[in-house]
Amino acid sequence: MIWALRRFVIAPALVLFTVFLLVTLPLWLIATLALSPLLPGRWRALRLLWVAMLYLVAESLLLLVLLGLWLSSGFGWRLRSPYYAGIHYDLAQWVLVLFFGEAKRVLALRIRTDGPAPDAHRDTPILVCCRHAGPGDSFMLMYALLHWYGREPRVVLKDTLAWDPAIDVLLNRIPSAFISTNPGPGEDFESKIARLASGLDANDAFVIFPEGGNFTAARRERAIARLRKLGLARMADRAEQMTNVLAPRPGGFLAALDAAPEADVVLVAHTGLDHMLTVTDVWRELPMDKELIMRWWEVPRSEIPAGRDERIEWLFDWWEKIDAWIDDNKPADLPRR
Repeated sequence: MIWALRRFVIAPALVLFTVFLLVTLPLWLIATLALSPLLPGRWRALRLLWVAMLYLVAESLLLLVLLGLWLSSGFGWRLRSPYYAGIHYDLAQWVLVLFFGEAKRVLALRIRTDGPAPDAHRDTPILVCCRHAGPGDSFMLMYALLHWYGREPRVVLKDTLAWDPAIDVLLNRIPSAFISTNPGPGEDFESKIARLASGLDANDAFVIFPEGGNFTAARRERAIARLRKLGLARMADRAEQMTNVLAPRPGGFLAALDAAPEADVVLVAHTGLDHMLTVTDVWRELPMDKELIMRWWEVPRSEIPAGRDERIEWLFDWWEKIDAWIDDNKPADLPRR
């Protein structure tokens, strides 16, 4: 029933809403032009309107193209074939390149990457572990993996993101796993992650966010309390020292490590896209006229411990390093142009 609601109600409604906004765009432009001088930032309302319209138009066009691919594949009969999977990855890359290119121009953003070059992992599958601080970091990571690194991501994400129509349709056609925030009895998410991480090709990238959710102060406190409830006092003490990230939940990551023994690990941190969880957060936190930083660390498989307890310690060590890196790399304002 929920699946039908997303596909047959929400998706068409989004396309119709986009058409309505385009038809009434002159009115929205007049309103934002009038409001912009009264609000903080340089033409903040106008610039956000442009980015929001771009996102809605790109998503609506993507939904229409995805419908066309479903029809051309024999009403979904060949959608799982390698040919159609390649088309869907190309579509995802095209949309992200278009959106990020225009968003960077309109918002005056610069994205700087530090760490291994895109060809550092050539012919080797990778497991990508990224901090999680909002939906913006997910899009930026996918953009980097598809466009800069030439990878085909397999991503683990929360099932709530399936309420975005394009994400729902696209990621249900390529390898991915939607993990429930409230798993039912007998639901083994680690087995689901292990299946997704099995059989990685040389150009694949398995993507997981070990924190299990976006960073908020309340979630940080709950994560610490959960560790104490489980009797892991030392891990809870370590989590209390980390102020920018949540304590990692190692189960899914360890399952992926076991399922892909040939893959190296890449850890990713970023600054500048934090705490954007609601429309109000986006209005307040969306960076403008700034330099955003993505930091990549490469860890060869030979350097990863073999035992489960040692791997959990290793993951906590890296999360402490990422927490310290975030403290030292807050987003910087760019010179006014």
